[in-house]
Amino acid sequence: MDQAQTPALLRVLVVDDSEDDALLDVLALRRQGYDVQYIRVDTPEAMAEALQRNSWDLVLSDYSMPQFSAMDALRCFRESGLIIPFIVVTGTIGEESAVAMMKAGVNDFVLKTHLKRLPGVVERELREADNRRAKLAAEAALRESQERYELAIRGANDGLWDWNIAERTIYFSPRWKAMLGYDEEELIGVEPESWLRFAHPDEIDNLRQRLIQHLKGETPHFEAEHRVRHKDGSWRWVLTRGMALIDPNTRLAYRMAGSLTDITERKRTEEQLLYDALHDSLTGLANRALFTDFLGFALGHALRDNGYLCAVLCLNLERFRYINDSFGHRVGDRILRITAERLSAVRRPGDVVARFGGDEFAILLDAIASPAEAMAFTENMLRELAQPVDIEGHEVYPGARVGISLSSGGYTHPEEMIRDADTAMHRAKSHGKVKYELFNREMHGTMLRALKMEQEMRRALEAREFVPFYQPIVDLRSGRIAAFEALVRWRQSDGSLVSPAEFIPLSEELGLINAIGRQMLELASLQIAEWRQRFPSEVLRVSVNLSGKQFNQDDLVQQIDGAIEAAQIEPDLLELEITETILMENTDAIVSMLETLRDRGIQILMDDFGTGYSSLSYLHRFPSNALKIDGSFVRRITDDRGSAEIVRTIVLLGHNLGMKVIAEGVETKEQLATLRGMACDYAQGYLFARPLPAADATELVASKTRW
Repeated sequence: MDQAQTPALLRVLVVDDSEDDALLDVLALRRQGYDVQYIRVDTPEAMAEALQRNSWDLVLSDYSMPQFSAMDALRCFRESGLIIPFIVVTGTIGEESAVAMMKAGVNDFVLKTHLKRLPGVVERELREADNRRAKLAAEAALRESQERYELAIRGANDGLWDWNIAERTIYFSPRWKAMLGYDEEELIGVEPESWLRFAHPDEIDNLRQRLIQHLKGETPHFEAEHRVRHKDGSWRWVLTRGMALIDPNTRLAYRMAGSLTDITERKRTEEQLLYDALHDSLTGLANRALFTDFLGFALGHALRDNGYLCAVLCLNLERFRYINDSFGHRVGDRILRITAERLSAVRRPGDVVARFGGDEFAILLDAIASPAEAMAFTENMLRELAQPVDIEGHEVYPGARVGISLSSGGYTHPEEMIRDADTAMHRAKSHGKVKYELFNREMHGTMLRALKMEQEMRRALEAREFVPFYQPIVDLRSGRIAAFEALVRWRQSDGSLVSPAEFIPLSEELGLINAIGRQMLELASLQIAEWRQRFPSEVLRVSVNLSGKQFNQDDLVQQIDGAIEAAQIEPDLLELEITETILMENTDAIVSMLETLRDRGIQILMDDFGTGYSSLSYLHRFPSNALKIDGSFVRRITDDRGSAEIVRTIVLLGHNLGMKVIAEGVETKEQLATLRGMACDYAQGYLFARPLPAADATELVASKTRW
């Protein structure tokens, strides 16, 4: 709406028991430029009085209220005879309820979670109401001249009917007959009430009731959407309109005429739109809105029947992102459709299977005997999902992790039960081999702590409380510090430190690791510059750890370039530590990115070497300058022959490939001596120093300590 124009006045009757919800509806319209004047009512009496006393452009009704319902409001509205839009604004609504309301005359639905749709829906329905009023006015103006009236109806491609009540005859125009498959010579001289026999049996009583109301003068016009039987036996949706002429002396109707419009295609479109609004387009499963609605009915059953028990299963596919990235979205979509088919195959009658989006699915298990039945179903479902899928000659085993919540948890809102099943699923994902978890209250506490931690982490990012601590890396030939590893620490405003074990996993799950990693690159680069100026005779490199999540950023190389440029340091003074397991995320893309970085002179270190399963198969492709031996081997180097041989082998392997080797986790002088005997290049560990704040690390460099 053009802001320069005078706002359009919109008089709205809001049927809602919540003033806050009514204000949200009004605000959504005012933001679109409407000058909204409204009254809120929440009882049938108040609504009837408001409809009688005031002039309205629009009715907005909640679906369910303590003393009132949208269906009650619609009946009250229809009795008024107003030709204005009636729109339901609701939190959730079942598919069957929505269809019933549409059949009863609701113009449209808007979910309270999608109020941004409201102005567009209102604008469209106001236009439609204007069109309906214009058409009725035209019909009224033309009813005295059957020839002109029929011409207008034919121009609109409608059929015409004319019922002479006094003479008990009825006329159907050729177009009316053709719409139902009859020739012009047929249906001549039939009984006036015979048109009702064309109507669907489920709708005859309603049609007859509406007709009687109009003939009694209780409604200003007759209008009904209903099905009629075509001559070929099929059912067509039609809109029947009509108006009766009343004898002023007897107050009885003596004639009635109207039109018949074929609305079959519009009804099909409405039904498809309603289906699309409640189902996932890729798999055809219920979507989150429909699933939530069914779960709401199940929880209502649980409140009425203490013996009733249901369960919600939330599941994520394993390795789906890897499949999607490796084979493309077309293959990913195929995996999702196969998963949907397998879930539908194992569900029981009465169960509901839904896709929430991505690789997130949910199942509502209706009327289970015990928690054990839910777990048995889950195990059977997991076996079915684990069956291999052939993808371009490769066997892929999708698998899933599942969280389960039970209605016995005392839920009143379906969102809470879904939330707890999702929490249990994330617990299963973090527990390695565990495929499913049953929700318990302890998980809820863990989730709340995680939410609190998330808020604190976002605040800490803004306050730049994430800082690098530096652990020295010693050259075993000279015994002097050659480099530092920058390890992220969270130093809160009161000076206390939060363990990385507490915040790193959560930061990766939330995607905050990208922002933290960027800060580490910037701060480490600035520290290199400071040491370069303070110790011009020393060449001190700093290595920064990169998370696998950071490689999903398209601008990672630009971030690193920017940090180096801002600090004005030589690129070869910055080193990047990558764990070998990161390669499995998307090998080709990551290797290409690392090669780009190494071409700039930036050093690449493979961290935790020897602990993964991809070491030898990917080592020849990995653009690495150095290998870092995992501390679990180094700590046992003096008392475990196997560990010593592993370390010796890694040192030889690295040297043969032209790489330097760094041993992590050195804690004793004996370990240090053994590593020197193996010709290991560098060592790192508590023997030299724990991770230090920048100031303490600077003092350590200044001390020129040798080991």
